[in-house]
Amino acid sequence: MSTSPDTHPAHRADDQIVTVLSQWLARHVTDEELRTRVEAIGIGDLSPEQSEAVTELLSDLGADRGQNEMLVRETLEALALG
Repeated sequence: MSTSPDTHPAHRADDQIVTVLSQWLARHVTDEELRTRVEAIGIGDLSPEQSEAVTELLSDLGADRGQNEMLVRETLEALALG
């Protein structure tokens, strides 16, 4: 039995995080909602590079929207590159 790429846990986690980050960029999600939802999704199934990017984002998320946008975009790139 093979596992398709669409159902692999890491793909689900990174896809879910990408969705939340995209919603945040569109201002549909607050900083706190972003943090809560990403923590609920978890990073255990991500690659080390992806996990590091998400962890850095969550630790550096602050009051400066411009800085936060840069961090979110860098995290999206890390998630896309795997």
